[in-house]
Amino acid sequence: MALLRPTALRGGGATPGAVCFPLASMIDPRALQTRREEIAESCRRRGVSVDLDALLALQQRVSELQTRLDRANRRRKEHQAAGRRPLPEAERRAHAEEGRRLKAEVQELEAELSRIRREFEERLRAVPNFLHPEVPEGGEDDYRVIRQVGEPPRFDFEPLDHLEIGRRLDLFDFEGGARVAGQKWVYLKNEAVLLELALQRFALDRLIRDGFTPLLTPDVARPEIVEGIGFNPRGEETQIYTLENANLCLIGTAEITLGGLYADHIFDDADLPLRLAGVSHCFRTEAGAAGRESKGLYRVHQFTKVEMFAFTRPDESDQMHEQLLALEESIFRDLEVPYRVIDVASGDLGAPAYRKFDIEAWMPGRGEAGDWGEVTSTSNCTDYQARRLRIRYRRKDGRGNECVHMLNGTAVAISRTLIPLLENHQCADGSVRIPKALAPYVGVDVIGPR
Repeated sequence: MALLRPTALRGGGATPGAVCFPLASMIDPRALQTRREEIAESCRRRGVSVDLDALLALQQRVSELQTRLDRANRRRKEHQAAGRRPLPEAERRAHAEEGRRLKAEVQELEAELSRIRREFEERLRAVPNFLHPEVPEGGEDDYRVIRQVGEPPRFDFEPLDHLEIGRRLDLFDFEGGARVAGQKWVYLKNEAVLLELALQRFALDRLIRDGFTPLLTPDVARPEIVEGIGFNPRGEETQIYTLENANLCLIGTAEITLGGLYADHIFDDADLPLRLAGVSHCFRTEAGAAGRESKGLYRVHQFTKVEMFAFTRPDESDQMHEQLLALEESIFRDLEVPYRVIDVASGDLGAPAYRKFDIEAWMPGRGEAGDWGEVTSTSNCTDYQARRLRIRYRRKDGRGNECVHMLNGTAVAISRTLIPLLENHQCADGSVRIPKALAPYVGVDVIGPR
């Protein structure tokens, strides 16, 4: 049986049926010259150090070696053609010797080109995506609040946090989770199980109505898929669990399995935009530092999520990004939870994101007087992931194939959503009111009191 280990991947050969990708960058190599200043500005605003001069020198070296290899192959081909006619013994021996020399020259150039190209691609993969011009500059605290919807509730009693609510209503078992699996693993119990299932179906119904195809995805993916989406499956900094003795990773989000579903695929223009809704368990090795903000359900090693994913033509991705955000907002409005939308700052963006919006819900149990906590995010990754995974579409104007744009968004992350649901809808008698839109899925309109 495979063991879960948050460690570097073991080696191994290709798995039968696996999609094997050639080395491919997430930034178009041509952009190093044509959009160098934009790349430099993106790196500066993100706080990422990339030696563009070294990259350009490697790119030039690749070009030079490719030219030399092409010439050597032409000479070898011409030499082989000349050897097909009868030759005197001395000329035949000289011709054979020259053939061996040309073969060695080609092999030497191929090896050198392969080495330099690998180095170039490795360095190029460290270059982040471009930035939307409206992304605010700065770090984690430099986001821009776009809007706030709803006001934090005013209680005429001392409100409880979700952990105490869960204890009194017997909804969670963190102690049992710790005994069986360790800290930050949890059992959901009683109505919390009904809420988990209800939120999944509530979100799916909303997405299906808007043209999303529902999928129940695998909870594992090959490391090349994980890396192609932009997650690091290796090393000490990874948040990805790997399976020992198997070339597989537990996914941290269905973004990985939904994006990977069409790896090395060419869409017809008429197929786009394609909207997918994926349900999966999500596993993350890092469950946050100790403290009130990370306590309870906010950061756990396993949770269920309904993820939105879209493949679009390049000129449609900004509009799709707004649509994904609108869907996220509609879900939290119907859950009757106060929230705000923030435009995430450049230094807090992951490398694939061109722009990212977060929804932060009001959590009365956070801090001394309540605070906002992230519950969803939606990112436009443009062609950054598609280039690595070789996902393209046939342009209807007949001008060849072009990389699609790929976007993702959280419809509902169950564990985090339970926090504002319980804390904002708690009542003085210890019960919790279920929002009107969700109650039919839960089967009750009130939990407790016990």
